Amino acid sequence: MAEKMVDKVMRIMQNPSHIRNIAICAHIDHGKTTFSDNLLAGAGMMSKEDAGKALKLDFHADEQERGITIDTAAVSMVHSYENDEYLINLLDTPGHVDFGGEVTRAMRAADGAIVLVDCVEGIMPQTETVLRQALRELVKPVLFINKVDRLIKELQLTPEKMQERFVKIITNVNKLIMDIAPKGYGDKWKVNVQDGSVCFGSAFHKWALSVQSMQKKKISFKDVIEAYTQEGKYSELADKAPLHEVVLDMVVRHLPDPLVAQPYRIPRIWKGEIESQEGKGLISCDPNGAVFFVITKIVIDPQAGEISAGRLFSGTMRKGTEAFLNRMKQNTRIQQVFIYNGAKKEIVDNVPAGNIIGVAGVKSYVGETITEQPTEPFEQITHIFEPVVTKAIEAKKPSDLPKLIEVLRMVGKEDPTVKIEINEETGEHLMHGMGELHLEVIENRIRTEKFVDVQTSDPIVVFRECITKKSQEVMGKTPNKHNHLFFVAEPLEDSIYQAIKSGKIPEMRVKKKEMELRDALVEAGMDSKEAVKIKDIYKGNILMDLTRGQVHLGEVIEMITDMFEDVMGAGPLAKEPCTKVKVSLTDMKLHEDAIHRGPAQIYPAVREGIRGAMMQSNPIMLEPLQILQIEAPADYLGDLSKLISNKRGQLLDVVQEGNTITVKAKMPVAEMFGWSSDLRSATGGRGSSSVVDQLFERLPEELQGKIIKQIRNRKGLTEAMVGA
Repeated sequence: MAEKMVDKVMRIMQNPSHIRNIAICAHIDHGKTTFSDNLLAGAGMMSKEDAGKALKLDFHADEQERGITIDTAAVSMVHSYENDEYLINLLDTPGHVDFGGEVTRAMRAADGAIVLVDCVEGIMPQTETVLRQALRELVKPVLFINKVDRLIKELQLTPEKMQERFVKIITNVNKLIMDIAPKGYGDKWKVNVQDGSVCFGSAFHKWALSVQSMQKKKISFKDVIEAYTQEGKYSELADKAPLHEVVLDMVVRHLPDPLVAQPYRIPRIWKGEIESQEGKGLISCDPNGAVFFVITKIVIDPQAGEISAGRLFSGTMRKGTEAFLNRMKQNTRIQQVFIYNGAKKEIVDNVPAGNIIGVAGVKSYVGETITEQPTEPFEQITHIFEPVVTKAIEAKKPSDLPKLIEVLRMVGKEDPTVKIEINEETGEHLMHGMGELHLEVIENRIRTEKFVDVQTSDPIVVFRECITKKSQEVMGKTPNKHNHLFFVAEPLEDSIYQAIKSGKIPEMRVKKKEMELRDALVEAGMDSKEAVKIKDIYKGNILMDLTRGQVHLGEVIEMITDMFEDVMGAGPLAKEPCTKVKVSLTDMKLHEDAIHRGPAQIYPAVREGIRGAMMQSNPIMLEPLQILQIEAPADYLGDLSKLISNKRGQLLDVVQEGNTITVKAKMPVAEMFGWSSDLRSATGGRGSSSVVDQLFERLPEELQGKIIKQIRNRKGLTEAMVGA
């Protein structure tokens, strides 16, 4: 009797050198899901005819309707290569920019990535973002050039011209890898046609080729072109050079297994002691070591409840293990362990290190590290863009309110890029997301999958507050007049702010002397004497302690950082988050008696002091801008520039290739609502745009007062509640 698929998967996963954990990443509509369906069909997980039409990995009904992939689905398949069997765990990731957070998370669990590029469109901004996310987590890339059939059918290129086109794409990808990869990896990880780390083909027509397979099967470019010029011959290609075989061979040959990858990836993503018992277990991917499981995705299953999927870095995950959640500081128990067989979950008893698995019975959040004993968690998974659009959401029927709160908490867990804020005082529920589409999708899911009838406000943009000059020393007095604290606020230097944003300087409270942090700050241009005095780095703001010889500093410093974070989360102008602010505690006079300097005294003094200092340093509002890349036919340039200037945007760059133009523009998010329909009407339905970057810039003077007033009215703030 043939061995069952589940047993096969179980057998191979005992041997980590035969496991490959990979993600697929590409620009929107370059054919990822079709590509992954093909791999499944090849591994015998779904019928060959279905592949590409079934979209097996688009589970949610709304994904199949919109034709875009939103959630990362995990799938395991078995592939034979040179008489050995390999287990390949595949994570399908979304390409749409609003869902960038999911990609970053899939990268934490994968060791290698297949970068998909459409050969007609070439490298797109999203390809670059995704590649950046992969390299930041030290994930090794290989390249697949898709939609080759379009070169032949639409552009009718000769074999020489086709090769030119491929060389151009490969050179571009390698240039990106050289620019983005951390030191020492650029040269090693370049993709190369000769050694087979590049293949090309058509996912829709189910064939692929690499240099090796062309030699082995004696297929040339001419044969490919002939297959398309003669009616119906291209289906023979799929039999001769099936996509899954060529691609999975490349994966097994070029992408690392957990034993190879963990030694260089762990120091990058885990900040614990590498020489400790745990550190050694993590680096060697030891099934007998301590359990380390990182959640990268939470799916809510109607039968099994919350299923946390993620990567097991060391140890063996067993059913019924007593476990500890390091972020939430709670004990829990693993009730069931799943492996993925195709897209189906199969319940198993135990799984060794190096695999991608799911566990049930854990109530937690994405980015959580589950271990048996309390320890150093894997660092917070960093997302590239921050949420900038907010909608207020409320239930139509008051009786649905308790259910709505539950549902919003669930949504916040399933997708951490959505921040849910429940304001107890005003009773508002706010959803912060990456863009209009993102929030629309969430809203739809609440209606259709969670069955709560909701209505939402118009989208609101989240502004930031900032300061422009150094203030004088401002004193904050405690209510009992016994303690005085002195603060100075000044703008944070650009170089340091950029280093915090790019993740070179971690956001953290500084408890002890952190030599690494000091070196990073000095490298970003800070004086080494100052760098030692930093007490807190929070959302792009810094708190420094410049006091000398304070005896009681240790008792109050925690309270000062608490309140500093509180003011940075809601600034003095309109209670919006602050950014690029450097606050220095210059001096303090504290009462001898500990009872007179408790939290009730210190908190108001710190808040008053920091706010007073900020109000003196000429505070302003910053608004979020997105840099967009817009593609449209050349005839529409006039209409486009009119549209951009109407929306307070700036044209940065126009490039014309043939009769299409690529425009780069900087647009205020506040003016971008309804952007996609405006863009369509300006370009006769033929324009498309994608977000390249996001930044905050100063709001024009004439709008400052108006916007601040609007925000205050919306939040119901009185004059007494804002300002110093």
